Amino acid sequence: MDKTKLFVGSLPWSINNDSLRELFAAYGEITEAIVITDRDSGRSKGFGFVTFTTEDSAQKALEMDGREVEGRTIVVNIAKPREDRPRRDNRGGY
Repeated sequence: MDKTKLFVGSLPWSINNDSLRELFAAYGEITEAIVITDRDSGRSKGFGFVTFTTEDSAQKALEMDGREVEGRTIVVNIAKPREDRPRRDNRGGY
């Protein structure tokens, strides 16, 4: 599992890739900061990912969990690979 990549949830809608990078820049060198957007509307989905060059930087950045950013309490944790997450059935079936 990649321990340099963080999931950041409950982001304010105004946050973009650049402001996400700035938010975490104090913790170390960042290789990627990306806010996930809806492919149709282009609007933020309210979460993103920040990848650091070192595990140490990512561990330090975990202290951002629970911080308030623009009135929203953000969630920060180590990103889990897709296959580790439970699948959702969006078709409404059982």
